[in-house]
Amino acid sequence: MSQFAFTPDDFPFQNRNALLDDYTPDEMVGRDDELEAYHTALQPAINESQPDNVFLYGKTGVGKTAATKFLLDRLESASEQHDVSISTHVVNCDGVDTSYRVAVELVNSFRDDKISETGHPRSKVYDLMWDSFDDHGGLFIIVLDEIDHLQDDSLLYQLSRARENDNISDARVSVVGISNDLTYRDTLSPKVRSSLCERSINFPAYTADELEEVLRQRQSIAFQEDILADGVIPLCAAFGAQESGDARKALDLLLKAGDIANEENAEMVREEHVRRGRSLLQQEEITSGILGLNMHEKILLYALASYVSSDDSPVRSRDLYRRYERFCTEAGHDSLTSRWMHDHLDELEMLGLIAVEKRNEGSTGGQYKTIELVQDLTAVLDALDETIESVGVHQAVRSTLDS
Repeated sequence: MSQFAFTPDDFPFQNRNALLDDYTPDEMVGRDDELEAYHTALQPAINESQPDNVFLYGKTGVGKTAATKFLLDRLESASEQHDVSISTHVVNCDGVDTSYRVAVELVNSFRDDKISETGHPRSKVYDLMWDSFDDHGGLFIIVLDEIDHLQDDSLLYQLSRARENDNISDARVSVVGISNDLTYRDTLSPKVRSSLCERSINFPAYTADELEEVLRQRQSIAFQEDILADGVIPLCAAFGAQESGDARKALDLLLKAGDIANEENAEMVREEHVRRGRSLLQQEEITSGILGLNMHEKILLYALASYVSSDDSPVRSRDLYRRYERFCTEAGHDSLTSRWMHDHLDELEMLGLIAVEKRNEGSTGGQYKTIELVQDLTAVLDALDETIESVGVHQAVRSTLDS
C-alpha cells in the first residue's frame, strides 16, 4: 500500500488555493473603473452616513462577487480602525429564494437559538429582524448575491423603507444586490423601484488583456518561479475571453493545466497542458449540465444526438419531435407535447448545449426552427449513457459509441 502514501510535493504550485473560488487577493486587478464607482458608492459608510443601495450587474465570472468581498473586507477593517459600527451580511438567493427565507437567515445570523424556516407569520419574522438590527445598532450592509433568484420583492421594499416606516430607529440598512440578469430591475414592482434609490454598476466581460492581468497576478502567488512556459498565461486568457470573458473559467483552466503537469511529472506547465485541460473542463461542464436535465430533456437531447451522428443536422423541429416521441415510446414513457419541446429548446440553448435558428422560407417553405448540437457529440453521448440504456442504442449512434 506504500504507493498510496500521501507525501507533500513541490511542483508546480506554491499556493494552489490562490486559484480557487474563495480566494480574495490583496489587490484586485482588471476592474479599476468598476472598483472606483463601487468605492465611491460605499464611501459614506465610513463617515457614519447611510450609503445608497448598490446593484451590480454583469455575466457570471466578471468580478461582481469578488469586488464586493474585496471592498467590504476593507470597509470592515476601516470601521474597526475608526470605531464606526458597520456590519455586513451576505445571503446567496440561489438557495434562499424568498423574502421570508432571507429574513429568517438574517434573524438567525444574530441568534444562538435559531428560529425555524417555517411556522412563523412573515410579520413576526420581520419584527424579529428589525429588533435584531436596532439591538445591534450601526449600519448594516445586506448583500443579496444572485438576487434575481428572489421570487418576490417584499423584503427589498421593507428594507428600503425601514426607517421611514419606523421599523428601526437606532440602525440603518443598505442593500447590495448582485445579479447576472441585466434586466432584473425591470422585473421589480414600480413601488420597489421608486423606493430603492439604488446606484447601478455594470461589470462588462473581461477582455483577453484584462484576463491576462488577473492571471499574472495569481501566477505570482500560486506557482513557483519560472514554472510556466511563456505561452501558458496568454493562452488561458484567450480561451477565457472566448468563454464570455469569464475570469473564473480562465482561472479554472490555469489550475487544471497545473494539475495535469503535476500528474505527468512534467518539468514545466506548457501550452499542451492548457489545451488538454480545456478539453477536460469542457467535458466536465457538458456532463454537469446534462446530469441536471430531467428525463424528457435528456431523451430530447438524445434524439438530437442521433441526427448529428448520421450527419443529418441541423434538424427541423418537427422531425426532432417525431424522433423524441419514438424514443419515449421505446423507453416506455408518454411523450410530452410539441409545445413543451419548443419551450425546453430555449432552456437547452441557454445551457449552451444546442443552437436554435428560426428560418422563414416564405410561401414555399413557411416558418420553422432548426436545431443543432454545439457541444462535442462523444461527450454528450457519454453523459447520456443511462438514457441510451433506457431507450436503446439507435443505429445512428452505434458507430460513435463503439469508437
